[in-house]
Amino acid sequence: MKLRKEVIDLLAAGVINQEIAERIEQYYQSKASPSQNRLVIIFGILGAILVGLGIVLILTYNWDQLSRLSKTIVAFIPLVIGQAVCGYTLLKQSDSVTWREGSSAFLVLAIGGCLFLVSYIYNISGSIESLLLAWTLLALPVIYVMRSSVTSLLYLIGITWYACEAGYWGSETDENYNYWGLLLLAIPHYLLLCKKDGESSFTAFHHWFIPLSVIISLGTLAEESEELMFIAYMSLFGLLYQIGNIPFLAELKIRNNGYLVFGSVGSAVLLLILSFDGFWEQLRRNDFGENSWLTTPESIAAIMLTLSAIALLIKRQQKQKWKTIKPVDLVFMVFIGIFVIGMQSNAAAVLVNLLLLIMGVLTIREGVRQDHFGIVNYGLLILTTLIICRFFDTDIHAVLKGLLFVLVGFGFFFTNYRMAKNRNKKSQAPTDLMHKA
Repeated sequence: MKLRKEVIDLLAAGVINQEIAERIEQYYQSKASPSQNRLVIIFGILGAILVGLGIVLILTYNWDQLSRLSKTIVAFIPLVIGQAVCGYTLLKQSDSVTWREGSSAFLVLAIGGCLFLVSYIYNISGSIESLLLAWTLLALPVIYVMRSSVTSLLYLIGITWYACEAGYWGSETDENYNYWGLLLLAIPHYLLLCKKDGESSFTAFHHWFIPLSVIISLGTLAEESEELMFIAYMSLFGLLYQIGNIPFLAELKIRNNGYLVFGSVGSAVLLLILSFDGFWEQLRRNDFGENSWLTTPESIAAIMLTLSAIALLIKRQQKQKWKTIKPVDLVFMVFIGIFVIGMQSNAAAVLVNLLLLIMGVLTIREGVRQDHFGIVNYGLLILTTLIICRFFDTDIHAVLKGLLFVLVGFGFFFTNYRMAKNRNKKSQAPTDLMHKA
């Protein structure tokens, strides 16, 4: 309304003519439409979910008084409604994202509700992971038939839940590997989404959900030599960081690049955990057999992830100069060397602390080079956290500890002040040149 009033005022004052006024309104309407469409999609999905929950509540009224047959019919009613709505969407509203996503979300929830209700009604024996596996497999075709990204996100949540049930809380170790096959089944939709609509919110959510799902589920492979999972996780974070730096993803804003964030932050957090000597003392007490390095799930995962990260790093750097290599690029390879040293020597903790120090300093340098406050403060945060960790496990005098905190605080202030001052100088330079002209 404010924009329209200003355009009318300019038109009345003779500053612009009618044609220009119409073009201005059309321009700003075209800019506003994506956000409006996004809100319509969000509220459409939420509306479909709420309608589904409402139908279930209505149908389950006086549940205990219903016969077994009646309960079965009630369990299938939402499923039938969901299929009917999806059929209508495919026939009449196939071009509407709101209809596709809303009807698909309703159908997926109806599938899960029907499975759990039928299992409860007939007292079907079975584990929660078997129900989750059936649910995700039945929801998988909906992703491709309806071209639904919401269903894809729900599917990722479902298979991650299944991996946790089977790998962390269940007893059937054979089911731990099903997750990886289920994840591969969702990748074609993700790749197609990146190709056709790489800047959409749904794509950005996938950039976060997929790496988070893999990070959560990787630990389910731990069986015999759990210490080797630290190499696997560090190589996974290195691989995610390489993926986040491929051209398509590197062009995105950091908040939309989950691979980059998880790769960098995950590496820093894992190094901070291992900066204490307790893990390395336990590692030196363990006796790794020859098979631990070749045949265990942990070693296989570590080897595959390390080789994948190295291959992607080499492929990336072939197209760029090696001078452009980022601080986190080589951390996973350096860590493997530290891990091998830590099996025999007590110097591993010192080397990890040194690696964190270098990582923090190089990150600050990278942030200054890019004139990016976020990267600079992230590097400062790494150094601050490292100092805090050493605050609790060293016998440094309290005065010296206090001075360290004062220096770090001053570093935060001084670095941000200098960057802000330099940025202001750069922004004022064009104005000064215009005045001189």
